[in-house]
Amino acid sequence: MCTSPISSTVDFDKPGMQHGFLKLPYSRDESAWGSLMIPITVAGNGSGPTAILTGANHGDEYEGPVALLDLAQRLRPEQINGRVIIIPMMNYPAFKAGKRNSPIDNGNMNRVFPGKPDGTVTEKIADYFQRTLLPMTDYVLDIHSGGKTLEFLPFAAVHVLSDKEQQAKCVAAMEAFNAPYSVTLLEMDNTGMYDTAAEDLGKVFVSTELGGGGTTTADTVSIAKRGVNNFLAHAGILTVESTVHPSIHLDMPDKRCYVTSESQGLVEHCVNLGAEVKQGDVLMRVHDINRTGQPPVDYHAGIDGILVGRHFPGLISYGDFVALVAVPR
Repeated sequence: MCTSPISSTVDFDKPGMQHGFLKLPYSRDESAWGSLMIPITVAGNGSGPTAILTGANHGDEYEGPVALLDLAQRLRPEQINGRVIIIPMMNYPAFKAGKRNSPIDNGNMNRVFPGKPDGTVTEKIADYFQRTLLPMTDYVLDIHSGGKTLEFLPFAAVHVLSDKEQQAKCVAAMEAFNAPYSVTLLEMDNTGMYDTAAEDLGKVFVSTELGGGGTTTADTVSIAKRGVNNFLAHAGILTVESTVHPSIHLDMPDKRCYVTSESQGLVEHCVNLGAEVKQGDVLMRVHDINRTGQPPVDYHAGIDGILVGRHFPGLISYGDFVALVAVPR
């Protein structure tokens, strides 16, 4: 396989604090010999483990970029033992455009792993993570939120893994992040995910879903900032005391947890996020917007549990996500 076209302006093995870029040549109408410059910070000190922290894997999710830009300007090498790699805007073109996917190639960063060094822009970035960054890493934190089309209770998440020792390490790191909710997540489709790439390499991987609606709140940013500190302290990298709050553990036993739209129209939410629901409860109604006098379509919970996520904003279409119900442990 050919080498990656991406180069780094930082030295990953150099101690101290470095702010620079991942530089990807990108020829386009506006800049024939231009490059895509992805901001990166590396802090190194001592012989401890390495953690990579990422935000904006999807470009319309903002808690990660806010928390990691904050970390990049306040972190000092003398506070750590090991190495911290901070990439606040992983899919940088998508982030700058305020879109989930890249405006360059419509690439969904979380569906193209392991990527290709000679592929699209998004595939080239994924390949650099797959073959350069992940192999040098022990702990991986990828901060997601709902973006413009989803809304979640703030939770940290891990997956069920075949390697139970690895899964136990991921769970411990998730618990250390200490979001208000901690979820063992059942993905609808994990093909091409950054999560899967990191887990397949044996890394301790934690993800999150913090809020949504394409913006941040004071609460969700606070959770992200506190969680980053806690995650690095748990890894033995950051010498600060962890801040711990109660966290509710939730499981997703099967696909009954997900509800999908089979209609289109105007959303009427019938249950608030965080509410307890029973199987059969109406979670959402969808009203016909093409004519009056038509009954709405009801969408029901498929399992007893807590409403963890739901569609956002007010209009919905065929195949859209309706709701996510998870089960208290």
